[in-house]
Amino acid sequence: MSAGLFALLDDVAALAKLAAASVDDVGAAAGRASAKAAGVVVDDTAVTPQYVAGVAAERELPIIKKIAVGSLRNKLLFILPAALLLSQFLPWLLTPLLMVGGTYLCYEGAEKVWERLGGGHHAADADQDAGAAGDLGPEQEKSMVSGAIRTDFILSTEIMVIALNEVADQGFVSRAAILVVVAIAITILVYGVVAAIVKMDDIGLRLSQRESAASQRIGLGLVRAMPRLLAVISVVGTAAMLWVGGHILLVGVDDLGWHALYDWVHHIEEDIAHAVSGIGGALAWLFNTFCSAVIGLVVGAVVVAVLHGIPWRGRRSEPASH
Repeated sequence: MSAGLFALLDDVAALAKLAAASVDDVGAAAGRASAKAAGVVVDDTAVTPQYVAGVAAERELPIIKKIAVGSLRNKLLFILPAALLLSQFLPWLLTPLLMVGGTYLCYEGAEKVWERLGGGHHAADADQDAGAAGDLGPEQEKSMVSGAIRTDFILSTEIMVIALNEVADQGFVSRAAILVVVAIAITILVYGVVAAIVKMDDIGLRLSQRESAASQRIGLGLVRAMPRLLAVISVVGTAAMLWVGGHILLVGVDDLGWHALYDWVHHIEEDIAHAVSGIGGALAWLFNTFCSAVIGLVVGAVVVAVLHGIPWRGRRSEPASH
């Protein structure tokens, strides 16, 4: 009987090791998938603080919490089931769908560049909206949160599809587990960072009011750093969108059978890696990233040019409709 008990314990130990290995595999795969979606994550982090600009300090964290819950609901209840069904029954659609999302990222990045060059009016509109945000009533706050969740839906879809593409070779259960981990981890990461960013000036203000000279210096430094931090995040997010979107298109056209562009970039990338000892790999990666960003900017600029032509016709016809 003792021999049977020891055999049972051995089996339990083996199952525990297998389960631990599976958890490690899921964690590692989720980490790789999340890294591939880094560009969209940075953009998501850069966009969200704009929704609470000018909001009363005591409402900032509750609003961010509502958006975070909505984002997680988007990922787990809508995007995840659709992505899993797509990968299970129509896997050939994954690359075209990913390229559509990549084109959208290129458009978003190019649109931000256009606005920075003075060609767009979204920044001014956002500032005007932020100026009136402090007097939000319950209905206005609900409307603003709903708008933020809708915007997040697009970015979350990109994150999940990019992550899915990285684990498409896994079994159905593994894919589901990995994507659940990615959804939860990225939501916590994004909105945790957003919460820290939007409360940084409040923390700085409190520190600046203390008697300690060191606390005052740190507090004033945090308050002054806030606008610069948001500006840096915005620039990094724009660059990341162009890079990630362009890279998705570069790899996508190769997967669809048009190899010339990818082969050219890959050939030069390998030459750089072999030509420079030590840092050749880093320089090769930078070259690939630069080419991807250029592709993203060109494709995005074309989409921006097309879409900026359409609204003008709609606006000219508005008076007639009234």
